[in-house]
Amino acid sequence: MTAATTYLEQVRAELVQRDPHQPEFIEAVDNFLKTITPVLEKHPEYVDANLIGRMVEPERVVQFRVPWVDDAGHVRVNRGFRVQFNGAIGPYKGGLRLHPTVNLSIVKFLGFEQVLKNSLTTLPIGGAKGGADFDPKGKSDAEVMRFTQSFMTELQKYIGPDVDVPAGDIGVGGREIGYMFGQYRRLNGYQAGILTGKGLSYGGSLARPEATGFGLLYYTDAMLQANGEQLAGKRVKISGAGNVATYATQKATELGATVLTVSDSNGFVYDENGIDYQVVKQIKEVERGRIKEYADRVSTAEYHEGSVWDFDVDYDIALPCATQNEISGDQAARLIKNGAKAVAEGANMPSTPEATAA
Repeated sequence: MTAATTYLEQVRAELVQRDPHQPEFIEAVDNFLKTITPVLEKHPEYVDANLIGRMVEPERVVQFRVPWVDDAGHVRVNRGFRVQFNGAIGPYKGGLRLHPTVNLSIVKFLGFEQVLKNSLTTLPIGGAKGGADFDPKGKSDAEVMRFTQSFMTELQKYIGPDVDVPAGDIGVGGREIGYMFGQYRRLNGYQAGILTGKGLSYGGSLARPEATGFGLLYYTDAMLQANGEQLAGKRVKISGAGNVATYATQKATELGATVLTVSDSNGFVYDENGIDYQVVKQIKEVERGRIKEYADRVSTAEYHEGSVWDFDVDYDIALPCATQNEISGDQAARLIKNGAKAVAEGANMPSTPEATAA
């Protein structure tokens, strides 16, 4: 056992001792630690400086309550988070997630991965993540507005254009960003650089909504070409029906592939003739409905409850675009059995360690 390996085992042991009830965060760190040994063997000074021990500990964790009033006049309370993980190369940058599963472990795992992703852009930005255990599904516009305004009233104390610039994530689209930006402006004056994902009319960026989904398909296409294949003519399974999945469906279709599925937390739709991304956009972005409504509007589509990865059909490419750990080891084996030749991940850590090993 090398000195680097011994050091990494010590880092992990300390992490598990400190955060035994944060499985998503430990999993994300494990994925990183498995790859870093050659770097430490080449640079033993990193071990001497305990560089990895510092990397896996966030610089700052903020947790706060978010009281708000629902349409019935009842006072509700949710829990908000902002993990400013690492700002070594620039202001913190990372999304805000609104989903009932949000907790400290999930926010820390997302923040840790955001550090690495942002550094790969070569831009001077650090990594952060945040959100709340609030579920915008089924809430009125007024309820979402009151929640996000209360959320931003507290969050604004810790962010700023040169300090920390949040963005959207699951449950946070243009509507939520707009409400948050309005509240920040009300409290601090107009600062266009305080949030990304804003509308074009008040400081947003062109092609921002499409960027992640389109980028996933450009990567997938390049990966296939590097292996003597092409995307055109391929059958594709996509999970999710949010921003990433919707625009991944659009670009896959434009590049000549047939997208067979999209999904949400209740189930998925399957269409042998190919998913119509315009219908998905109407349901999810405009009407904020459930994906099962797709089958009511497209006669060739079928709706099924459960996970899209438990549905057996021949296909070539898997694009998980929903959430963390959505593909298990058994589902990965099933994916291979169904003929999939390539997997490209649009979500954050969508494959479990068992799935990756399969």
